[in-house]
Amino acid sequence: MDGLILSGARQLKQSVMLERAARAASGFASLGIGENGAVAIVLRNDFAFFEAAMGAGLVGAYAVPVNWHFKADEAGYIIADCGAKAVVVHADLLPQISDGIPAGVSVFVVPTPPEIRDAYGIPADACPVPAGAVAWDDWVARQPPWTQPPRASRTNMIYTSGTTGRPKGVRRQPATPEMQAAMGAMVSRIFDIRPGEGIRTVITGPVYHSAPNMYALSAARDGGLVVLQPRFDAEDLLRQVERHQITHLHMVPTMFVRLLKLPPEVRRKYDLSSLKFVVHAAAPCPPDVKRQMIEWWGPVIYEYYGGTETGGAVFHGSEAALKKPGTVGRPIDGAVVKIFDAAGKALGPGEIGEVYLKIGGFPDFTYNGMDDKRREVERGGLITCGDVGYLDQDGYLFLCDRVRDMVISGGVNIYPAEIEAVLIGMPGVHDCAVFGIPDEEYGESLAAYVEPQDGVTLSADAVRTYLRERMAAYKVPKLVEFQRGLPREDSGKIFKRKLRAPYWEKAGRQI
Repeated sequence: MDGLILSGARQLKQSVMLERAARAASGFASLGIGENGAVAIVLRNDFAFFEAAMGAGLVGAYAVPVNWHFKADEAGYIIADCGAKAVVVHADLLPQISDGIPAGVSVFVVPTPPEIRDAYGIPADACPVPAGAVAWDDWVARQPPWTQPPRASRTNMIYTSGTTGRPKGVRRQPATPEMQAAMGAMVSRIFDIRPGEGIRTVITGPVYHSAPNMYALSAARDGGLVVLQPRFDAEDLLRQVERHQITHLHMVPTMFVRLLKLPPEVRRKYDLSSLKFVVHAAAPCPPDVKRQMIEWWGPVIYEYYGGTETGGAVFHGSEAALKKPGTVGRPIDGAVVKIFDAAGKALGPGEIGEVYLKIGGFPDFTYNGMDDKRREVERGGLITCGDVGYLDQDGYLFLCDRVRDMVISGGVNIYPAEIEAVLIGMPGVHDCAVFGIPDEEYGESLAAYVEPQDGVTLSADAVRTYLRERMAAYKVPKLVEFQRGLPREDSGKIFKRKLRAPYWEKAGRQI
């Protein structure tokens, strides 16, 4: 089956994609990129993402997706940390990261296509490959196809983070055939992608994120139809489902919220009967939102829970969602989930503690160059994503809160310590605290409490401008408050919980 990838008015056959990936592999090898090497990819959802990621995989290198919102310092850190010898980047994104690209790294530029230009309002003159730059398409075309056997399979190295600031690359060990079988079983269960069946799907989320990345690459390899949305648009998704008879979707709850806000006449306008399997994750889904989606789309809604480090180890469908509102599911075959208290004692049904999990046979990982951080998240061979929850008598997992301060807004992980580290450098700022507060559409949004220096008056707009010039826009707090004498713990650290609690008490939830 020769699959097809669509993006706007453009299309790419699977056979052509694989042939171009093989040429890219030869090119990467000529640059000295081989097993355990790295290729950084700073692209939106575009054909070149698949070509570069698969090409890196053929030579045994790690494809390293970089969040395209990042500025020079943020992107440059990841490019340097993973040891990338090549960067593949969209033309309009090159200026914002070029100063951060280490010397000696080869840069290949992809023209920003019309559908992405229109979706993000990018000036037309920023979209062509600039003079003097190496065009990805031209460079790939000059390479001979890779004819050697593929190297041991490596998943893409996704960078995640914690409250300590700098991101950590999840570097998974090469997969043995047994490990590949375990990963294949997880993909089949969580994403319902089965070799040779050729699903029809729309990629709704950015493929630099862990789950959309694995989902998109798996779907593209499998054949069938893959439609790339340049950015999520609720009515456009309904239009694509009807037009292309879409069968499968991977989503986040924020997308459900936006879909449910469409006028009734718009929701009724499109035929969605082709949908068979719609799976979501990445953020808590309010039970009422889940119920409304099931009532609208039918019992085709599924959910999984896990992390970049663990894979999707917990899963359930519509029937369980209605029977046990708020659950994120039960362990899949071969997975183990346990709840531990702070002392490391295993807890029983209904007892709340930190959630640890693992899929049997799944390739192990470390954080690139940070083995000590890897050890911090393990207990008894299981890994924690930093969530607090409990298992009920039937083995269903419920999440209550997060151990760490990470904020999940619209399915995107945001790390307050990173924002605080920048904000504290703003002239006139004495101290600050950034944390998540409830948001009806995104699940959570960012709030910043700023303690100005004595005699200094700051404005919320000035704070946002300062951050926006130094960080990706989604890291800029929606709410900015100023307060003298922020509450502090005995250690002197700002007592975030006291600032955060009133917002969540009003919302009637904790996550």
